[in-house]
Amino acid sequence: MANQKLLEMLNDAAARELQVSIQYIWQHVMCKGMFSETVSEVLEKIAIEEMKHYEAIAERIDYFGGTPTTKPAEIKYGKNIKEMLEIDKKDEENAIILYKNIIEVAESEKDFVTKRLFEGILKDEEEHHYKFSTLLEAD
Repeated sequence: MANQKLLEMLNDAAARELQVSIQYIWQHVMCKGMFSETVSEVLEKIAIEEMKHYEAIAERIDYFGGTPTTKPAEIKYGKNIKEMLEIDKKDEENAIILYKNIIEVAESEKDFVTKRLFEGILKDEEEHHYKFSTLLEAD
């Protein structure tokens, strides 16, 4: 079973996934301007991926006997596409740091299932970061 530190980290990850799911879907709706169609589609796709991450993390927390949070971390929107993407890029950078830490703790606990879960999520988050970074170059 997971130790308390790992459970807290998993709930931090769950809150983050809820945050960006809501944040990205709202930004998808709010997109306006020259690149809005492209950015809107990207945000919608990533929002759905982030919700799937939340589901997987919540299931892991439940497996350990914990209660997954239903409260998102602070949601930020931005006033225009550039601000949105800058916020989102930073959120992905923070997720990458957190998920690498979770992988390290899971490995030290010999919790290979959590480690593999977060390795997969980390790969997705790096792809999201790259997507937001390249979209910012186009602006």
